Amino acid sequence: MSYTKIEHYEKEYLDAHHDSALNVTEGVEEKPVVNPYFVRKKRRQMTTDEYVAGILEGNITILAQAITLIESNNPVHYAQAQEIIERCLPHSGKSVRIGITGVPGAGKSSFIEAVGNMVTSYKHKLAVLAIDPSSERSGGSILGDKTRMESICHNPDIFIRPSPSAGSLGGVARKTRETIVLCEAAGFDVIFIETVGVGQSETAVHSMVDMFMMLQISGAGDELQGIKRGIMEMADMMVITKADGENIKKAELAKAQYQGALKLFPLPDSEWRPKVYTCSSLEGTGLEEVWQGVEQYLQHIELNGYFTSNRNRQNKYWMYETINETLKSSFYNNPEIESRMEEVERRVLDAKLSSFIAAKELLDIYFKK
Repeated sequence: MSYTKIEHYEKEYLDAHHDSALNVTEGVEEKPVVNPYFVRKKRRQMTTDEYVAGILEGNITILAQAITLIESNNPVHYAQAQEIIERCLPHSGKSVRIGITGVPGAGKSSFIEAVGNMVTSYKHKLAVLAIDPSSERSGGSILGDKTRMESICHNPDIFIRPSPSAGSLGGVARKTRETIVLCEAAGFDVIFIETVGVGQSETAVHSMVDMFMMLQISGAGDELQGIKRGIMEMADMMVITKADGENIKKAELAKAQYQGALKLFPLPDSEWRPKVYTCSSLEGTGLEEVWQGVEQYLQHIELNGYFTSNRNRQNKYWMYETINETLKSSFYNNPEIESRMEEVERRVLDAKLSSFIAAKELLDIYFKK
């Protein structure tokens, strides 16, 4: 039987049994997943005056939105952010800036949480700026500091702002420094800057704080000596954390060892010999002694003039850093450079042009020589 005859018999059967339950109905038209009548309303862009007024009133919602402008890569947002910073600058500078670093697992978040509650009980307002590492593969960042600092994230006198490093340490450092200005203008008189971890970020954070605090754990072993040396030389205070339970004796031993090691370093420009403390964020012990040590250090550098000279030196440093960042951005965003970059790069990879000649060629284009 041919295929045509099969189709013919099927048609006759369907015509004869059109009322059969075997018939398949066409069904109803599938509804769209999104409501077609839904219209997303665009949030009104705040003016610079509204941002500045909100920040000076201590409105943390507006403060957070202004910080988002600082972190944005949109040129329009960047321009507005710079105007906001300039207008807030006269109201800044009235805070204590403390950088907090430590090896992974030293309990930086737990320490900040415990000390934060104590600091606000002394009638201070605390801003915590935490730099979170970004994934090298996806570029994403967890930004989980509010989760880790559960007991202080609802404290009205504490503002927590995690920021992704996004693979650009210099950019994050500049944005963090600009964020400090806004936080000070909003009335926060104590600012903690928590670093990514032990590494290059410490140098950047050290250039924007009044005091550099290093958290350490007992029994870390000699495997960290190579990276601790440079960080220890920058530290104005060292704190041995997790000094509780069976770990108290180990913490006291580590305190004596680190105190002895710090005495071997030359006296820093602040003329302050760094001290070592022990504490337990879990039990809340030793925290008052740590904060008293902070106050003693600040009193010392204010009396000998180092506080002011250090701030002036940092302002000068960040002026040059801003110039470098701006020139770099201007070079890579130049249309002529963008159009020639791929071709010059290919010649370098093909060994037809040296790296130095290639760089000079692109710079000559940029400077139109």
